Amino acid sequence: MSFFSRTTPELVAPEQALPGRTERPWPLAERHLVLGTPLVTDEAPEGYQVAVFGLGCFWGAEEIYWQLPGVWSTSVGYAGGTTPNPSYEEVCSGRTNHTEAVRVVFDPAAVSYADLVKRFFEVHDPTQGMRQGNDVGTQYRSAIYYTTPEQEQVARELTRVYGEELARRGLGEITTEIRPAAETPYYYAEDVHQQYLHKNPHGYRCHSNTGVRFPADQ
Repeated sequence: MSFFSRTTPELVAPEQALPGRTERPWPLAERHLVLGTPLVTDEAPEGYQVAVFGLGCFWGAEEIYWQLPGVWSTSVGYAGGTTPNPSYEEVCSGRTNHTEAVRVVFDPAAVSYADLVKRFFEVHDPTQGMRQGNDVGTQYRSAIYYTTPEQEQVARELTRVYGEELARRGLGEITTEIRPAAETPYYYAEDVHQQYLHKNPHGYRCHSNTGVRFPADQ
């Protein structure tokens, strides 16, 4: 949930962003509370891949992905922004340019990147710009940060397909930001936010979505 709000959320110029800090000031747990794997996964196991998505409040987003077979580890953090090592409060101020993100480490032999992207589109509303439902702010924008050229190709193709399906139904245009992860460092969020809905089973879930399933023939 956002501590701050603006009537018309917009990204700020880099020189207007908060300064941040050179290192992450908060410790993180060593293990994922649900999957039992490492929480900090800067080095994924050989043969595994990393996917980074922004789809609204990261509490519910992480829960969705840790439940998928083939997902080895997940974490929540901040991506797509300017401020280094931002805090949750700073991100919610709208002055860091980050979106709340989930980082997914997965085994492509067990679950494809395409399946992760299809799930991404089905569980949030990619047409809302700087918001998801009642959550308004730049930190709630839809985003895909790809880590390989192959991921970019899949992300752009599936975005086109899903966009055509939404258009056929008279729904809005997709506003999802698609960028290389290498351009936008991922910063791990504070430990209280990691696996938040495992720690707080009745906690807040924002699953604003279009109700449109991904076309079955794709």
